[in-house]
Amino acid sequence: MPRAATVPAGRRRRKKYLRMAKGYFGGRRKLYRSARETVQRALMFATRDRRDSKSVIRKLWITRISAGCSENGLTYSRFIGGLKKAQVLLDRKILADLAHHDKKIFAELASIAKG
Repeated sequence: MPRAATVPAGRRRRKKYLRMAKGYFGGRRKLYRSARETVQRALMFATRDRRDSKSVIRKLWITRISAGCSENGLTYSRFIGGLKKAQVLLDRKILADLAHHDKKIFAELASIAKG
């Protein structure tokens, strides 16, 4: 009895990986095994970096808020603590945007946090 080759499914699977490896250099693009290994590794890094990007963005927000605070004579922790005591419910994304684009409103928030 002849061997049953899974031709359509196998071809589809190989073409999928080779399409995903488009733009890679040399055999990583053309050879199935190299392409599959490289694509799997790239997908693993993509998954990790989607998580990591969220912490990177939060660090950027905190840096911008801290810069705005130092312009108004406050530390970051005193500013955040003062806003919590004053029950100002703004998240770090909004505060960073205000510190970066609207310095007048951020100065008012800093004076609220001081008091």
